[in-house]
This record gives sequence, structure tokens and C-alpha cells, in this order.
Amino acid sequence: MRALWTAASGMQTQQMKIDNISNNLANVNTTGYKKQRVEFKDLLYETVKKPNATEGEGGSPVNLQIGHGVTASGTSRDFTVGGPERTDKATDMMIDGKGFFVIEDQNENRYYTRDGSFKWSIDGDTKRLVTTEGYTVLSEDESPIEFDGEAEDVKVNEDGYISYKDEDGEAVEIGRIMLANFLNPDGLQAEGNNLLTKTAAAGEEIILEDENRGSKIKQGFLEGSNVQLVDEMIKLIVAQRAYDTNSKSIQTVDEMMQTTNNLRR
Repeated sequence: MRALWTAASGMQTQQMKIDNISNNLANVNTTGYKKQRVEFKDLLYETVKKPNATEGEGGSPVNLQIGHGVTASGTSRDFTVGGPERTDKATDMMIDGKGFFVIEDQNENRYYTRDGSFKWSIDGDTKRLVTTEGYTVLSEDESPIEFDGEAEDVKVNEDGYISYKDEDGEAVEIGRIMLANFLNPDGLQAEGNNLLTKTAAAGEEIILEDENRGSKIKQGFLEGSNVQLVDEMIKLIVAQRAYDTNSKSIQTVDEMMQTTNNLRR
């Protein structure tokens, strides 16, 4: 009975949906986290009878098809901006708009993130802006953001320009934070640690410059997760009910098979 396999596919996909919801809920306080949702599609159909209506002769105008269940087709991220969380820390930054900070590790592998909880890495007399893992935050000229370690009163304006005050109290500009975007951000691959990597599906990296930047940087703020607890709880309840219903289908089929087996008694 195909209902067994159809219901089993339903239970598998609902389990995957619950796993995804659980991950969203677990990251409700993760800086810059973007919630995911699982997308589904129906499986093959068995065509028992095709429509055979002929002009002027009547016949059946509809198909007789039986489906074989459901499967997960992919996951997509919601890149809407999360709520601002004020920290008043000079190295904390939030992107108000589209785009990603561009990060580079020690092997020159490039990553992208919305997590702006940066730190200062001290190397002798030099300060460098890095992530929690020690990866370098890149400026618009693709170089590290660094300056004399004794510099104070570091400021980042809304356009991403970084400056500090020298010994004479004059503002010294040292660079501009790079922001990048993609034609298809859903094509980016999550690597953990709030980092994403480019894939062919995401398209080429687009550096957001003056003519297409359209995003502002807020210093002293972090972007919160865009997970909505109420929405996720509702989805969790619906997925649980769907899982239960599919398990009931399997129980019903089992009872039908048992009845069939007892016919000769």
C-alpha cells in the first residue's frame, strides 16, 4: 500500500522542519542570525487514467493521479534586518540595510557575516580589527583595518569611514569598512561561527560602493537575530500536528492490512 511510504515521507520531512525550527529557536539570541525555513515539493505521481475528453464525443476531462508523498527541496534564509541592540562599544557595529562584512582568515579564505561584534587584536604597537576567531576585517581596499595601538577615540561614521584622534587632537582617517552583497544571498553557504562562504549559486561578489551602498553602519550597536519566537512556536505546533497525523495514517494502513490478513479466519 503506497500510503505507508507516502506517510513515511511526510514524517521524515516534518522531522526536518522541526529540526530547522529548533535551530532557529536555539539562535534567537545569536548576533546577526538569519532565520531559515525548509521548502517542500511533492513527489512522483502515478497516473491511473489520463483525461480522454474528445471534442464532440464527451469523455473524462480530468486526470486520475495518486501522489507518492513529499520531500524537502531546500532551505532559504530571511535576510531582513534584525533589531538593534545597543552596546556603546567602539568595536561593535551593525549594518542597517543590505550587505555583509567581509572577513579573511590566516589562509586568505574569504567569509561574509552580519555579526559585527569585532575585537582589537594587538600585535606589538599595532591594533587590528578582527572577529572573535581572530579573522581580519577587510577595508574597501582589501587591506586589514589597523593603526597605532596608542590611538584613542576611534570613530566609525554611517558611511563606514574609520578615524581616530592623533596627539594633536586631529581626526585621522584610516580606511572604510568593506561591505559586499550578492545577487542571490540564499546561495551563500553557512559555515558556522556566524560565517558564510560564496558559492556559484550566490553569484559574484558585489562591493557596495557609494553609488550602490544604500546601507549604513551603526557603531556601538549589534544586530539581533530576526527570529520571532511566536511565529516559530506556531510553526512548531503545526509541524508536530502534521507529524502526528502522518503517524496516524501509518497506523490506519497497518489496521487495514491486519483486517485483510484476518479475512480467511
